[in-house]
Amino acid sequence: MRDQNSETKTAMRVGVYVDAFNLYYGARDWCGKGEPGWRWLDVIGLVESLIAERRNWAGAEIVRVVYCTALREKAHDPSSVEDQTTYISALLADPRMQVEYGQYVEKMSQGALALRGSRKNKNKLIDVTDVEIPEWLPHVTIEQPDGSKALLVVIQSFEEKGSDVNVASHLLLDIAELKVDAAVVISNDGDLQHALVEARGRVPVGLINPTRRDTVRLLMAQNDLHNLHWWRRLTAPDFLTNQLSTKVDLYTKPPKW
Repeated sequence: MRDQNSETKTAMRVGVYVDAFNLYYGARDWCGKGEPGWRWLDVIGLVESLIAERRNWAGAEIVRVVYCTALREKAHDPSSVEDQTTYISALLADPRMQVEYGQYVEKMSQGALALRGSRKNKNKLIDVTDVEIPEWLPHVTIEQPDGSKALLVVIQSFEEKGSDVNVASHLLLDIAELKVDAAVVISNDGDLQHALVEARGRVPVGLINPTRRDTVRLLMAQNDLHNLHWWRRLTAPDFLTNQLSTKVDLYTKPPKW
């Protein structure tokens, strides 16, 4: 951090580093997948409201935001990426915003078909020995140690790649290049542990957990002599009360958002 005792005092320059998918799915879990009112999130407004809660960050000013995401390009779902790009364009109307893209990739997994269990009662494989499977349906069965047969299934899913690396890279580069005096990270991804440890050794860091899950303990500050590091877990009202205007520049909030 720059010397706050110099003759010309300046505001604490804050950089914000966002794991967008972590933020999105956290908001969806809190507010409801099919519910409106949370997707058109004002990221800068949200962080400013949380910084305002910190008395020891008085005078802090957001100077840049790096929003790390990937375009959700999925077959048979053209509106998804269209709505996403509209939202990103609205965010970019603020000159402090920068978007860093990772990849949204298809993932194929296979395994035995099972009934979902709980923590106490583990998943139970379905015995298909006496199940009539249609001839037109390609399938493979695997024999279990007890003689039963399980159905081997292949599942297509999608996952985002690169956001955690991009968050960590921009965070540490901005600190090393003296572009910021403090940082706010929005994520609950344990892979960011080392980057946060290194960042906290150099500048005050605020950690925002957007998910319902407890904040990963490895991401929390272990020692803070000056009480400048902080963390906060979001709740539904944080998302619902920090929304962009319906129209931002040339971009309008998608229907049902």
